[in-house]
Amino acid sequence: MNLDTRLLQGPVTRSLILFALPMILGNMLQQLYNVADTLIVGKCIGADALAAVGSAFTLMTFLNSIILGLCMGSGVLFSMLYGAKDFDRMKIAFFLSFAGIGILSLLLEIGCIAGMDPILRFMNIPPAIYAYTKAYLFYIFLGIFFTFLYNYFASVLRALSDSKTPLYFLGVAAVTNIILDLYFILGLHMSVDGAAIATLISQAFSGLGMLIYVFIRQRSIFPSRKHMHYDEDICRRITSYSLLTCIQQSVMNFGILLIQGLVNTFGVVTMSAFAAAVKIDSFAYMPVQDFGNAFSTYIAQNKGAGLIDRMQKGLRSAIGIAFLFCVFISVLVFVFAPQLMSLFIDPQQTQIISEGVTYLHVEGACYVGIGCLFLLYGYYRGIGKAGISVVLTVISLGTRVVLSYMLASRFGTLAIWWSIPIGWFLADAVGLAYGKWKEKAL
Repeated sequence: MNLDTRLLQGPVTRSLILFALPMILGNMLQQLYNVADTLIVGKCIGADALAAVGSAFTLMTFLNSIILGLCMGSGVLFSMLYGAKDFDRMKIAFFLSFAGIGILSLLLEIGCIAGMDPILRFMNIPPAIYAYTKAYLFYIFLGIFFTFLYNYFASVLRALSDSKTPLYFLGVAAVTNIILDLYFILGLHMSVDGAAIATLISQAFSGLGMLIYVFIRQRSIFPSRKHMHYDEDICRRITSYSLLTCIQQSVMNFGILLIQGLVNTFGVVTMSAFAAAVKIDSFAYMPVQDFGNAFSTYIAQNKGAGLIDRMQKGLRSAIGIAFLFCVFISVLVFVFAPQLMSLFIDPQQTQIISEGVTYLHVEGACYVGIGCLFLLYGYYRGIGKAGISVVLTVISLGTRVVLSYMLASRFGTLAIWWSIPIGWFLADAVGLAYGKWKEKAL
């Protein structure tokens, strides 16, 4: 196996940026799956369909976060073993994690399809859009295993310092999704189920494509028969990293799901505004989120190689990059909030746009908070202390949910919007204080 040392040597800032850029572009393309649905559904079908897709997006994000967290946790272990050049144990970890996460993904898919009606009732889906949401989610649930395939092999390749290949597959899948959206909705006059089928086909392409690519082009990383056995230490580490990262990711998005349920009680206008604004919000801070994930791989590889000084240099560089980006994107979102909302909503829907602009003005002023939090997640996950990331997530989301449910009845949706950055900054304070207290954690 040829060792790729791009994260282990050379200029720190350049290495971080070049590794992170394909991940940032890739995640932006992945978000196009649902954003394309939102744009086309909102413009071509109407506000009810848009509200349905928006609610479904929140649930999709939560489910994807479970799979993503499991795969990312395994990726941390892969990175450490790769940095330490312990290739045999890395292949054992490959075998155990693929089997375990694959089985869990299939069970999740079956459970979601079987329990669709209770899930929709839990989300407080209004009767007016219940049928839309159910039709959309049925096909989305069918794609859960494909989501696992893509994210698993993307984590494997990124652990080997290859962040470009996942981008290529997502690029083709995103274009395919948009073309199929237009064909099913405008050409065949299908409803939201057409948008969901387009997403399912695109997910199948990216997931199966990654599996075939890795098997053909990176066969040396596949385990042979001697690696296909139970190893207690590796299994324990996989379970620890994957489970904690999964909890961190899923708790974060479960909190958002609870917020979606509260938003749904304010009616279709607020739901539509929230659906569009969340897409803009996600795109705005997505680059720093992916940068945090790339930073985690950097930290894990260098920790495995014992390059402590390089880890510290990377931390300083990452803080500067994330801060500058967050300030820049905050200004853009705050200033151009009305124009951004108009991309998703007909300009005549002034009430929806106004509510969305209010949301973006609150969030847009505070992206430094979420940027810092993503770096803390990446750092603690990279040094093998994923439990701290869970604690920070619980603080952030717990604050958001508690404040929202306590104050929304008195102050309306503004209380929900402001609770989000308050949660970010509180978690930042705890994470930084813990890091200062445990400066010798490395």
